[in-house]
Amino acid sequence: MSKSFAKIMLLIALAATILSACSPAGESSSRPTASASNNEITYATAKDINDMNPHLYTGSMPAQGMVYESLVENTSEGIKPLLASSWEISKDGKVYTFYLRQDVKFHDGEPFNAEAVKQNIDAVQHNAEKHSWIKLSTKIVECKVIDEHTVQLTLSEPYYPALAELSMTRPYVFLSPKDFKNGETMNGVNGYHGTGPYVLTAHEPEQYATFEANTDYWNGAPSIHKITAKVLPAGETTFLALQKGEVNFAFTDDRGADSMDVEAMKQLEASGDYQIVRSESMNTKMIVANSSRSGSPVHETAVRQALWHAVDRETISRDIMGDTETAANTLFSSNVNDADVPLETRSYDLAKAGSLLEQAGWKLDADSGSRSKNGVPLSMTMYYDSNSSSQKIQAELIQSAAASIGIQLKLVGEESASIANRRTTGEYDLLFNQTWGLAYDPQSTISGFTSENAYLHTTQGIAQSGQLYEKINQVMVSSDEQKRKALYADILRTVHEEAVFIPLTNGNITVVAPSNLQHISFKQTQYELPFELMSFQ
Repeated sequence: MSKSFAKIMLLIALAATILSACSPAGESSSRPTASASNNEITYATAKDINDMNPHLYTGSMPAQGMVYESLVENTSEGIKPLLASSWEISKDGKVYTFYLRQDVKFHDGEPFNAEAVKQNIDAVQHNAEKHSWIKLSTKIVECKVIDEHTVQLTLSEPYYPALAELSMTRPYVFLSPKDFKNGETMNGVNGYHGTGPYVLTAHEPEQYATFEANTDYWNGAPSIHKITAKVLPAGETTFLALQKGEVNFAFTDDRGADSMDVEAMKQLEASGDYQIVRSESMNTKMIVANSSRSGSPVHETAVRQALWHAVDRETISRDIMGDTETAANTLFSSNVNDADVPLETRSYDLAKAGSLLEQAGWKLDADSGSRSKNGVPLSMTMYYDSNSSSQKIQAELIQSAAASIGIQLKLVGEESASIANRRTTGEYDLLFNQTWGLAYDPQSTISGFTSENAYLHTTQGIAQSGQLYEKINQVMVSSDEQKRKALYADILRTVHEEAVFIPLTNGNITVVAPSNLQHISFKQTQYELPFELMSFQ
């Protein structure tokens, strides 16, 4: 074991010791919040709910999921009705006819009807460039009102993920027509009135937001009467707030940042006042490598493959994530549709990593311990979410292993929104990210390979990018299931060989909640929690 690796393991152990020492001896390690008896939830969030305009992307997805709804819902049993009670698809796969529920109103009292559906979908389509990462946005030709409760969506060609993309948390959800500005939403909105189970009633930026139960909700008023999102720094601050009863709920946020480390959660659970509930594997946590960054070593396949071999996934899974997430060797876990493809396993192997670098001409300087080629140092910058209590430790572990084979990694922690912006602009070498999740994958993450708003910079620099994009275009419109499977297999083999997505662990959604809170479950989207189904015992 290297000294630097031992140092990181010591930091992990020390963090756990500090957390376990936070409660005075002889006192309960947590104090149940009084809000539990009043059917209220106060959850900790590392970031503000921000702009709740559902047709843009700055707002908190868990918050938007409480307020807005889509035509259909993606579940583990497949696509099910939501605001549309039923639908029909034409034989040629181009026309979708939706029959809307007739007992639905927006939070401001406006009726939910076909005109409202058309106005919302048209508003999304009028901002097409913003939504280009969603392939459905490039396929919609017309949204037509048939009658008050029937709407028809016409596509330019068959598109098999259409219903799945209509079920997403945004942008194809519905806002009251009264909230539109000059008939549009791209330049802001006048309010945030959806049809969902909760109504946004108060918002103090960077402090809190309050949501109250929609007593006129079409599917019955929720048992939880009030939900407050309280902005708190992740880590020890959230842990202490749970101990003191200032908040009584915490969960993995919509960018995959964990609010507390595993040891802190275990301590809360051991008190008997809190429970930990985890979803099945929902996503893959990964390092995204920018192949199009020609001035950086990350542009080289051999460098990316070497870095892959320098990631000790088993240690991350066991010692950092406390066995709550499994080591990932591929971009998607085997429970993702069409993604169970046999691919080469690149295990943690520093000797192999060093050999790959040597063969690629990256020579090791014995005095400095660093590599270079043609006067260019083997140095890259890796960005992690500063609100995640585990990403920094993972980054330091990878940095230590990389240094031992001559790769210098500079680590930079930033807000999740800043990292998302870097992914869009291409201003990065390496960054932490995660796949879209069960409801969206593989189609949404793979669609993102061609989108500047997602992973275009990640994939654009590989030698076979043109062929890759052509196969992606084909798979999205193919109605032949076997052909789709073969195309997905080819796509996954290409990005695997090029090592542009370096997997870490198969992630899940983790909830810390009062022990008497019942019916905690998860949506396939991974970005929303069905608070409306929860109740206190």
